[in-house]
Amino acid sequence: MSMPVELIRQLTEEQIAFVHRSGLKAEVLEPGHVRLRMPLKGNQNHIGTMYAGALFTLAEIPGGALFLTSFDSRRFYPIVKEMNLRFLRPASSDIHVEARLAVEEVACIQEQAGAQGKAEYVLELALLDEAGGVVAQSQGLYQLRAR
Repeated sequence: MSMPVELIRQLTEEQIAFVHRSGLKAEVLEPGHVRLRMPLKGNQNHIGTMYAGALFTLAEIPGGALFLTSFDSRRFYPIVKEMNLRFLRPASSDIHVEARLAVEEVACIQEQAGAQGKAEYVLELALLDEAGGVVAQSQGLYQLRAR
C-alpha cells in the first residue's frame, strides 16, 4: 500500500460527495482486501428498507478502495466499465461487503496494463446483512489504465 491508510479511508468515505452523505464506512483497508459498510439509517426507501442506490453504491465503491490499497496509483487509474446488481431480498439492516484480490492477480493486472495500456478484471461481490444473509450480488467489470 503506497498511501497511508487514513488517506485511503478519507478518499473512500469522503472524496465523492454522494458517498460521504450516505455514511458509508471503510472498516478494513488492506492490500488485496477491503470491507465496507452502508448504514440503513439515512438510506431507507419508501418502505423502510435500504434504497437501491445505496446498495449500488456499496457494490461499486470497493473497486476504487481495492485500487487504492493494492495498485500503484502513480502508474495507473481505474474505471468501471460495467456494473450489474441483482437484488435478492430486502435489506433491513446495515449492509456490508468484502472484496479481495490476490497479490498474484494484482501483479498480473498491473503487468498487463503496463504492457498494453489497460487491463480488465472482474469483481464479484455479495452484499450481506447483519445476520450474514445475502441481500444482493454484484458483478463489476473494471479496467486498470496506465497513466
